[in-house]
Amino acid sequence: MAISVFIYEDNDNLRESLCSLLSLTEQYEVQGAFANCSQVEEQVKTYVPDVILMDIDMPEVNGVDAVKRIRKINAALHVIMLTVFDDNENIFNAICAGASGYILKRYASVELHGAIKNVLSGGAPMTGSVAKKVLQMVPQAKNAEAEIKDLSKRETQILHLLVQGYSYKMIASELKITHDTVRFHIKRIYDKLHVHTAVEAVSKAIKENLL
Repeated sequence: MAISVFIYEDNDNLRESLCSLLSLTEQYEVQGAFANCSQVEEQVKTYVPDVILMDIDMPEVNGVDAVKRIRKINAALHVIMLTVFDDNENIFNAICAGASGYILKRYASVELHGAIKNVLSGGAPMTGSVAKKVLQMVPQAKNAEAEIKDLSKRETQILHLLVQGYSYKMIASELKITHDTVRFHIKRIYDKLHVHTAVEAVSKAIKENLL
């Protein structure tokens, strides 16, 4: 079954280009392509796509506010920010709102397919320069929260890789452990941080300076 995708992008030419890019393979079905997010709640409730590609700078309702609206009705829906903005404020606001990933438009033709597969496998995909900025937002605090002290060395390593946008498969390869072992550790991370998804874990790590 094809992966259903929503696109929110106010630039008509870019929106059509994204539709064309995804239509190059039968893996994807663009269920909807919209110029604004004014009806995002109704659209998400009605069609329930697998993945949303979300611009930030849009009229009426911006992308960050749209993610907040989506999270109120669907905490698990994958929302990848696809934007020209790579400044700390937009990245931080998007992740804290509940974005599942953050890809820069100029790399969309190269990174988009991998990002969608990554997010569907439990990762938090990010363009490399964005991942670097995210890491810079997480200071190496001497007085870390009590929760991070409960994490084992391996769990801390895995959380660090999640923040960088690694998928489960990529984490397994990086640490030379099995996919099932990664799942086991991530479940323990979720339990200890009181979260349910990779996005929540990344958001908490950033907001509470856990790394």
